[in-house]
Amino acid sequence: ETGLLTNEQKIIGALLSKMAGASFVKTSTGFAGSGATLEDVALLRLVVGTEMGVKASGGIRNHSDAIGLLNAGATRLGASRGPDLLD
Repeated sequence: ETGLLTNEQKIIGALLSKMAGASFVKTSTGFAGSGATLEDVALLRLVVGTEMGVKASGGIRNHSDAIGLLNAGATRLGASRGPDLLD
């Protein structure tokens, strides 16, 4: 849950995930008060580089949100409102 972490904690978590051989890092579930932010996606992308995917999830409500997160570096989106993202 990136919304509950400091930037330093996000960086450490992403680096540990990378060292462990994970394929993706993920912003959040969206159930802890905040979801994916452009800043968090950009930070995670910077830390993990192009070797890993970044999944943005939580709070993605419309097409504009989705495009912004993809432009910030997300390679996958998790959303419960999929049809709204396509409108």
